[in-house]
Amino acid sequence: MIAVGFLPSLISLWAIRKTHARSRLRLRQAAMNFPAMQRRQNLRPVEGDRYYLEGVGYLIGDISCKFNARSGYMRCAVNPEGPCNGCRHYEPKELAGSEKRA
Repeated sequence: MIAVGFLPSLISLWAIRKTHARSRLRLRQAAMNFPAMQRRQNLRPVEGDRYYLEGVGYLIGDISCKFNARSGYMRCAVNPEGPCNGCRHYEPKELAGSEKRA
């Protein structure tokens, strides 16, 4: 009688463990199939695209662009992976003291 009472919970535990094992296997397979090129792409910016600004640190991308993120990790919001050369979204940054006069 006691074994019959525990049977539904034992089946439920077995099903849960099998589902967790299957999920772990799928995640492991997805991680192994993830292209290595995409992982390497975000590790380090191109050296020619990197600048050092005193008091700020390293920046990447064209620092004269309006959309530059002024970050060492991301170039800009419009084209974060670059390259900045020939970017169709480039807009020169306006200086703080300049005013438009007509």
